[in-house]
Amino acid sequence: MLAEIKGLNEECGIFGVWGHPDAAQLTYYGLHSLQHRGQEGTGIVVSDGKTLKGAKGEGLVSEIFTSNVMQELIGTAAIGHVRYATAGGGGYENVQPLLFHSQSGSLALAHNGNLVNANVLKHQLEAQGSIFQTSSDTEVLAHLMKRSGFSDSKDRAKNALSMLKGAYAYLIMTETELMVALDPHGLRPLSLGCLGDAYVVASETCAFDVVGAEYIRDIQPGELLIINDDGLTSERFAVSTTKAICTMEYIYFSRPDSDIQGINVHTARKNLGKRLAVEAPIEADVVTGVPDSSISAAIGYAEAAGIPYEMGLVKNRYVGRTFIQPSQSLREQGVKMKLSPVRGVVEGKRVIMVDDSIVRGTTSRRIVTMLKDAGATEVHVVISSPPIKNPCFYGIDTSTKEELIASGNSVEEIRELIGADSLTFLSVEGMVEAIGKKDGEGTEGYCLGCFTGKYPTEIYPDTLQYYYQK
Repeated sequence: MLAEIKGLNEECGIFGVWGHPDAAQLTYYGLHSLQHRGQEGTGIVVSDGKTLKGAKGEGLVSEIFTSNVMQELIGTAAIGHVRYATAGGGGYENVQPLLFHSQSGSLALAHNGNLVNANVLKHQLEAQGSIFQTSSDTEVLAHLMKRSGFSDSKDRAKNALSMLKGAYAYLIMTETELMVALDPHGLRPLSLGCLGDAYVVASETCAFDVVGAEYIRDIQPGELLIINDDGLTSERFAVSTTKAICTMEYIYFSRPDSDIQGINVHTARKNLGKRLAVEAPIEADVVTGVPDSSISAAIGYAEAAGIPYEMGLVKNRYVGRTFIQPSQSLREQGVKMKLSPVRGVVEGKRVIMVDDSIVRGTTSRRIVTMLKDAGATEVHVVISSPPIKNPCFYGIDTSTKEELIASGNSVEEIRELIGADSLTFLSVEGMVEAIGKKDGEGTEGYCLGCFTGKYPTEIYPDTLQYYYQK
């Protein structure tokens, strides 16, 4: 669905290159392919082997990196970032990569995720004399590395990373190397590829296709991968690891042409829709999906149910970011501006509307109303994920607990609130099996915190206070 309307947003995407003469240009294209992961700010830092130089700004990749800006970014290595602000809020100073200079050398950081112990670490570091230049939790790693006491950058990084809790995929670049790190649970996706003799790293494999790179493998939980002119070196900063990839990456956030842990996102979404057809058999005339992330699930549902799939809703792709507004009234106006029902498809029909999730419920209510106003005799809403009852602490903006409609309402109550003739959510077990687990394997390997309230890491009190505010 439409992230800016729903209140469901990924925090960011990262892309890195080592050993290519057009590193900045490749990073531009890579970030462009990851633009769906963040539209508030973007940046690129390059290395020519001697110095680090960067450019960043608030806006889209194509807006910030004009031809004049790109001409100044000369180097054979680069890291880039697209940002959606959750932890730390917005502002130019929080746009990444963050770039630090010192007498011992420079350091650039790009981070996807959210640290649940950031405030605890900040208090400790400030007590020791650190002065933070941003409100972003990303900056914590730079201070920890600087204060580690180790002379080797690899050892500094391993020591600092071991202190972090939460979700993090990091790109750490100095003048002479690129370090890649993934948290011990692998909550965020991160992959390694190659382009000739150059190496590339990206949040999603769709970025490899855009730049012509070949996928090599996923970065492993607890791994620190060092890339320099001598090649690759893999180290571990966390011995005990338990995979818990975010299920919403498959359901909603990642592009359908990306592969996560060997599973194609479009295929996973089709399987979610097929499973829905088994769990929620409904007599209807047409199946439609809410553009864009729900289309794959809707096709899967239609195939399994033997009901025609039709384009019952059309997305207006030419509405600018003027309509990405925080107020609820503007969110609802944004639904009208961004989605239109196709009267010729839905009029006089019993419609199954497939969506990927319900957060606040206001968008679902508006879409159901639009379909009925366009002549649909019945609107049955089926959701390709379980009810979102709990906030995410790992870099996805799922609002506070009080704003989540499923946290205080039953399925029947939600159905009444959105005005649907029926409402069905996919079961947790069905979701996991549809994505890629076999019968009997349980739910291991996935983070289900927003559905079940069981999180893979400890959540600190000051973090809980914000997300569970009254």
